[in-house]
Amino acid sequence: MSKKFVTFLASAGLIFVTMIWGFAFVVVKNSLDAVPPIWMMAFRFTIATVVLSLVFIPRFKKLNRQTLKHGFLIGIWLFLAYAFQTIGCNYTTAGKNAFLTTVYVVLVPFINWALTKNKPDVYSIVAALLSFTGIGLLSLQGDLSVNIGDVLTLICGLCYAMQIIYIARYSQGDDPILLTILQVALTAVLSWITAPIIDGAFPAAALKDTTIIGSMLYLGLGSTMICFLLQTVCQKYLEPSLASLLMSFESVFGMLSSVIFLHEILSGRNIIGCALMFIAVVLGETKLSFLKKKRS
Repeated sequence: MSKKFVTFLASAGLIFVTMIWGFAFVVVKNSLDAVPPIWMMAFRFTIATVVLSLVFIPRFKKLNRQTLKHGFLIGIWLFLAYAFQTIGCNYTTAGKNAFLTTVYVVLVPFINWALTKNKPDVYSIVAALLSFTGIGLLSLQGDLSVNIGDVLTLICGLCYAMQIIYIARYSQGDDPILLTILQVALTAVLSWITAPIIDGAFPAAALKDTTIIGSMLYLGLGSTMICFLLQTVCQKYLEPSLASLLMSFESVFGMLSSVIFLHEILSGRNIIGCALMFIAVVLGETKLSFLKKKRS
């Protein structure tokens, strides 16, 4: 199997991940009234941990101290990202929350440069800026003021950037499935510990609602188990800057799900935002190699 085809499959896998995450926006929005955010994290990450552990029991024979350490480090960044994002959402608009979260698209090439000395090329930088602009057109409305929720969400974006970079680093030498299980398990444990402090009492009444149970299963099995498994495996074959660029498409699918299920109107501004993100992905993935071939 050629390297180009493997890269294509890995890229397609990450796009599929963003599709599931994007459509999960509706599920989360419809569930927050019954299940507070950190409790929701506890439920979804616990479901994912249990099922992943049962499916991949033989993999635990490969578990060693190095993989354990790396998985827990990624898990800390993952937990912090989700926690800052969900808490920040309580103090800012959903659009600004979605936009500021994706600051990782711009941060990843530069943080990776600082950590690995691998300087990003001009195509990666321009693609990141184009994508960030496109996300802004999709997410931001008229309110550009800054509040505590915006600051917390920016911290969330930094945490996501660190998670993406460390997955790229450790998935090369460690079993990506074990890394997935470990980061998801640690996030579940930390969520159970902090949920009573941040969200208050356990939402027992929500567990009697079959709709909420179905939503938690979707988030646990689809949006958490499948997505983080695919993310960790696919990132093994992609540069961190390209991976972050592809993952930013969560905002596109989030907008599409709002149009389809919440009957929101798709504006010309939204269409331009989607177009900019598409151009960014083409630029980041091809680096205009097709134009260079024509010239030669």
